[in-house]
Amino acid sequence: MRASLIQIDVNPDESINSRRRRVGSLVREQRGSDLVVLPELWTVGAFAYDLFADEAETLDGTREGTLDGTTAREMSEAAREAGVWLHAGSVPERGADGVLYNTSLVFSPDGELAHSYRKIHRFGFDKGEAVLMGAGSQLVTAALPELTLGLATCYDLRFPELFRGLVDAGAQAFVIPAGWPERRRAHWTLLARARAVENQAYVLACGTGGTHAGVEQAGHSIAVDPWGEVLAEAGPGEEILTVDLDPARVAETREVFPALKDRVLGLEAPKR
Repeated sequence: MRASLIQIDVNPDESINSRRRRVGSLVREQRGSDLVVLPELWTVGAFAYDLFADEAETLDGTREGTLDGTTAREMSEAAREAGVWLHAGSVPERGADGVLYNTSLVFSPDGELAHSYRKIHRFGFDKGEAVLMGAGSQLVTAALPELTLGLATCYDLRFPELFRGLVDAGAQAFVIPAGWPERRRAHWTLLARARAVENQAYVLACGTGGTHAGVEQAGHSIAVDPWGEVLAEAGPGEEILTVDLDPARVAETREVFPALKDRVLGLEAPKR
């Protein structure tokens, strides 16, 4: 199974519509891949908080074929024309409840919106995404013909219990779009490898380059195998990583070193 991670350089001088078209063209060029992955909030920039509401897209009705979001329409067409599974990163979504969400979109090779995931852990503590957007509440997996993906987004990477839940739901690989800042790049690489090792799963973590609202981005998208070995890692700017994944390697790793079977759950709290 071949996967391509498209690390987008988010340039504030490039219009959102222009970037959307350009990224659609990049997706269409990945015809030899089975899966293509884009970063988090690449249309607006993960730290461009003032654009979230104005650029929010509605996704109601997509499963019935009505793509209301501009990015969703473009990505649907790109996935269909390239014949790939496309994790289109995330967009600011305005839900039917009027709340904004950081929502990831996964399209099938026929252009159908097959899965969506609302980011559970919002970054910012008492500002930014944490106060502007609502939290998702559902774990989401996407069963591709060869591999089951577990979906997570950026800050989610810091919460291992989410990934354990995805493993319990059948995930063999994690796809993590992000807008991770350069000043914490060491954490990005460390956590991506940790999530792979502790869950014996592939990690495909796709970030952005450039600067979002004055925040320099880490780039360094990374693909990690179930033993924690780095298959490929990007630099700081726009780049495409293409890696081959062996679905059998997940089962082999879990059989040779069956650590997941030794998990002890439901421990009682210590008595006082």
